[in-house]
Amino acid sequence: MTDAVVVGGGPNGLAAAIVLSRAGRSVRLFEARDDLGGGCRSAELTLPDVVHDVCSAIHPLGRSSPLFRELELERHGLDWIEPPIQIAHPLDDSRAALVSRDIGATTACFEDDGDARRYRRWMEPLVGDWELIVRELLGPLPVGAVRHPVALGRFGLPAMLPMAAVARRFRSPVARALLAGCGAHSFQRLSSPLTGGLGLALLVSAHAVGWPLPRGGAQRIIDALASVLREAGGKVETGVEVRDLRELPSHRAALLDLTPRQVLGVAGERLGGLYAAQLRRYRYGPAAFKLDLVLDGPIPWRNPVLSQAGTVHLGGSLEEVAASEREVHRGRVHERPFVLVSEPTRFDPSRAPDARHVVWAYCHVPNGWPGDATEPILRQIERFAPGFRDRIVAQHTLRPDELEAYNPNYVGGDINGGLQHWAQFFTRPAVRWNPYSTPDRRIFICSSSTPPGGGVHGLCGMHAANAALRTTLG
Repeated sequence: MTDAVVVGGGPNGLAAAIVLSRAGRSVRLFEARDDLGGGCRSAELTLPDVVHDVCSAIHPLGRSSPLFRELELERHGLDWIEPPIQIAHPLDDSRAALVSRDIGATTACFEDDGDARRYRRWMEPLVGDWELIVRELLGPLPVGAVRHPVALGRFGLPAMLPMAAVARRFRSPVARALLAGCGAHSFQRLSSPLTGGLGLALLVSAHAVGWPLPRGGAQRIIDALASVLREAGGKVETGVEVRDLRELPSHRAALLDLTPRQVLGVAGERLGGLYAAQLRRYRYGPAAFKLDLVLDGPIPWRNPVLSQAGTVHLGGSLEEVAASEREVHRGRVHERPFVLVSEPTRFDPSRAPDARHVVWAYCHVPNGWPGDATEPILRQIERFAPGFRDRIVAQHTLRPDELEAYNPNYVGGDINGGLQHWAQFFTRPAVRWNPYSTPDRRIFICSSSTPPGGGVHGLCGMHAANAALRTTLG
C-alpha cells in the first residue's frame, strides 16, 4: 500500500508529491510523457542546441512561492536571473513604462507628478505586505486573512475591481498602458471584476521579488523540484499514461494534477452527482497562440531601453489593449493583438550558440481557435522594433490544438487551467469549502484548476497535499 499516488508531473504535481514525501508519506508520481514538466519544459524547437521554453518562460510567482523558497531550489541547481527591468510596455511615440524593483525609478516614466505620488502611495504598503499576500490571499478562500484586515483591505478592495477602472484613476498614458498590460494577463476583458487583482498581484511581485527567468530554461525549475522529490524519498515513473485510477497501485490517496475534464475521465463513477455536474460545467478560458523565433541578432527595439526588460508587453494604449482582449471574448483576434515578448538570451546566452537570440512570444486567441496568429504577432513586434523581421532565421508555432496535444491540461489551448472569471475564482473547480477535496475522500485535485490558478509556483499542489494530510493521510 502506497500512501499517495500523484498523477501528472507538472510543477503542481511535483509540489504535491514533495510536500507529502517530506511529511514522511510514501509517494509515487506518474507522468504520461517521458519527461517531467507539464507547462514548464524546455526543448530544441527550431535549431540544434537552441533552447526554447515550450510554455512558461518568465515566472512572476516563482521566486515568491513560499514552497519554492522553503525547498531551497538553488541548492538543487536552480539559478534565477533577474533582468534590470522587470516589465516594459512601449507606446508608439517611443515612451515606455519601465517597471524596476525601485518604485521611484518606475514612476519616473509616468511624466505626471500626481500619478507618480498615487502609484507610490498605492504600491509601497503592498510591497511591504507581499509575503503576507502570498501566504494568506493566493490560495483557497482566504479565511485566515481576517487576522490581517488592514492588509486584506489594502490588496483586496482594489483587487475586486476591473483593471480598466483602476487604470483610469491615472492620467498618464504610460501608467494606464502599464496597468492594462498587467491586467491582460488574466485573459479576461479589462472591464471584468478581479482583473484588477490579477494585474495588481503581478505588479507588486515585480517590485517585491522581481520577474526572474531560470538560467538554462524553464526545465531547470522542474529538474530542481524532481531532485528535491527524490531526495525526500518520492518515486517518479514517466511514460505511464493513467486512464483509470484503478490502474494505479493500491493507495490511500490520489492527487490529480489534472483539469476537471481529465479528472472525470480517470475517476469514473467515483465522482458523481452534483459534484460531477459542476466539473462538467467547468469553463475553460481563452487560449494562447505561441511563436518561438531564432534571430541572428537581438531585437532592434526603437526604444533601446527595452533590451533591459525581461518581459515586454506590446499592445499600445489602455484602449488598444482593452479592445484586443474584448475581441478574444467575441471569438475573434484583433488585428493588433496584445503580445507578450521575452528575449531570454539577452540575459542567458547559454541558450543559443553562435550569438543567436531566442524570442518567446504569444498572444491571446479564443479557446480552440483554428486560425493562424503568426502574422499579427510579427506585425506587433515589428511595430516597436523596425527591422525585426529581417533578423529571423527560424520559427516554430504552437496553435491552441497543438498546445492541448502537447499538454492535455491545456484544454483548447487554455494555459491557465480554466477561465479566471469572478464566478469561478475561489470556487474552482467546484463549490466546496475545500476546493482541493472531492466527495471521494481519497481523491484530491492539485492542478491549476484549483486556487490560485495558473503559473509556476506549486501553490495548488502544496495546498492540495496539506488538505490530504489534514484528512485522509493525517
